[in-house]
Amino acid sequence: MERILKSLFTSRRNWAIPYILYLVVFVVVPLGLIVMYAFTDTDGALSFSNFRKFWMQPEAMNTFIYSVGIAIITTLLCLILGFPAAYILSKTKERGAKILILLFILPMWINFLIRTLATVALFDFFSLPLGEGALLFGMVYNFLPFMIYPIYNVLQKIDQNLIEAAQDLGANPRQVFFKTVLPLSLPGISSGIMMVFMPVISTFAIAELLTINNIKLFGSTLQENIYNGLWNYGAALSLVMLLLIGITSLLGSEGGAKSEEGGLI
Repeated sequence: MERILKSLFTSRRNWAIPYILYLVVFVVVPLGLIVMYAFTDTDGALSFSNFRKFWMQPEAMNTFIYSVGIAIITTLLCLILGFPAAYILSKTKERGAKILILLFILPMWINFLIRTLATVALFDFFSLPLGEGALLFGMVYNFLPFMIYPIYNVLQKIDQNLIEAAQDLGANPRQVFFKTVLPLSLPGISSGIMMVFMPVISTFAIAELLTINNIKLFGSTLQENIYNGLWNYGAALSLVMLLLIGITSLLGSEGGAKSEEGGLI
């Protein structure tokens, strides 16, 4: 018995068993259930009716397209605001940069719903209307740190010798940025885009609170179907969303790999 316990705790492979069990119970099994419900009807028979319903139902399709549009706009706004912030942080002295990063991350320590409710209160205080503008503001406010930190993390690791070499070869500041800094920061940009785009697609609380339920996102449609007991149709919607997220992840990982291989070319 003692020998068995010793071999159990000394083998590195055995330490992976808890993680494998965790993945099976909380990742593989739920995904398997989603696939099973998505391709079956209420009687448990194999069926593609859930996907036909999604494609043929204008409301669900329009909500999906609108949600993708909101996610793209939010991601672009976060990139436009986040890249300059990350670039400035990377040029700031280490102590000052840590303080500024802490200020960016500090709101993330507060519960997501509380931050959104605070945004609603802020709009009410300034007598601003709740709607699409408030929705985009809330999305950018909540997800901007997810864009800043990956880009900053990559920018601060750029070898300064490459920048100095570009300057020695006669490149002006603009050429140094576009030919050296920007290509080397692409992995961080790719990570930031994925970290913003994917959660925006699935969120529903921000839309419900900042538009007073006047604007519905795809996450809201999914949540409503699950809440109303339409498990099969809800699972099909979940699978569609997962496929979109998976395609985005693959495209992002391929783009980051190509940028790392390409270097400064």
